Amino acid sequence: MLLLLLLQVSASCFWLGCSEVVTSFESSCPQFFFRETPPNEALEPENPAWICQCYKNRYYFATLYDRNRRIPVYSAYLYQPGPGKRPKTWLVEPQLMGPTYPKTMERERTLLNHFGVSLEQLKESQAILQDYKNLTGLNRGHLNPSSHHHDPSSRTATFTLTNIVPQNEKLNGGAWNNYEQQTMIRRTQGCNNTYVVVGTVPGNNYIANGRVNKPSHIWSSACCEVDTNHRKAWAVIAENDKNEVQLLTLGQLEDMLTQLYGRDQVSLFDSGCPRE
Repeated sequence: MLLLLLLQVSASCFWLGCSEVVTSFESSCPQFFFRETPPNEALEPENPAWICQCYKNRYYFATLYDRNRRIPVYSAYLYQPGPGKRPKTWLVEPQLMGPTYPKTMERERTLLNHFGVSLEQLKESQAILQDYKNLTGLNRGHLNPSSHHHDPSSRTATFTLTNIVPQNEKLNGGAWNNYEQQTMIRRTQGCNNTYVVVGTVPGNNYIANGRVNKPSHIWSSACCEVDTNHRKAWAVIAENDKNEVQLLTLGQLEDMLTQLYGRDQVSLFDSGCPRE
């Protein structure tokens, strides 16, 4: 019986993929950050979780998760868009319940039916599908969008509830979508590698009876390597109740986030990425 359970866990990890809660991005999945340098501690929440988001035994992006507010602080990834279908299956992160749980992205029902997990256990650790039901004027807004990835596995990996926030539906389908689908294509012309960090500013409002925070702002930043000696950067921010996106320099966004968070100076990328 024990052998069968171990085989189930192993098979699940192999087919669904690993999503590991780690102690630091630098030691576990640094490849998603320019010069392997994550944002500084100025954005860290009171109760953080560092997740190397993995699918079918391969890491695809990194997420700093706010356990208390049950939203991502930011997700970091390499911009590699390509054609393909939008996935439909939503996954959750078992390791947010504790290190003894599988390092796998799993469907909620798989955890409940095959791993002895109760819905209450899952709800305590993270947002669940029920939290995003019957929303009014809000969507499940991806930080790391599936369209910025070029194959089915990488797109599927973005469909974890740790990578979404309650986002204004007009913004999500309007100005923010225009930025993701049009502005990014224009801005990344001539880039060999484009590192993206996209995140949120926690707000004062919640959905799901106070369980999941609705961010006051959503922002995105990019650092592009044109060649060994040349780089360019840009950023945007949007209030999460308006269909408007403001285009900024990287330095301007970092200063705005510093003011909005009211803590230490925010640094999103290594100093080699231009701020002007």
